[in-house]
Amino acid sequence: MTQRTNRTEKLDLRLSRAAKKTLQAAATAERKSVSEFVLDTALSEAEERLADRRVFTLDAKGWDAFVAALDAPPRRHARLERLFREPSVFDPKSEP
Repeated sequence: MTQRTNRTEKLDLRLSRAAKKTLQAAATAERKSVSEFVLDTALSEAEERLADRRVFTLDAKGWDAFVAALDAPPRRHARLERLFREPSVFDPKSEP
């Protein structure tokens, strides 16, 4: 038996008449309600877009290079050091 999820949140959107008809036709073809079709499709797309931000795979050589880069001491960058020596726009200004 499929477990139902309690849906308490709502998402509203405006769309053109043509877009609505397209979604209705696609939902009908999938034998789903428009809400089910839009939610399933949007969640699937969202998971695909986020996948490369959560998990990445490396072969053994790539993994070794990745770990070596993490373990390596930081490199000095003259321009970055100069930037940090300059006063920041966020530093409180001293009153004369």
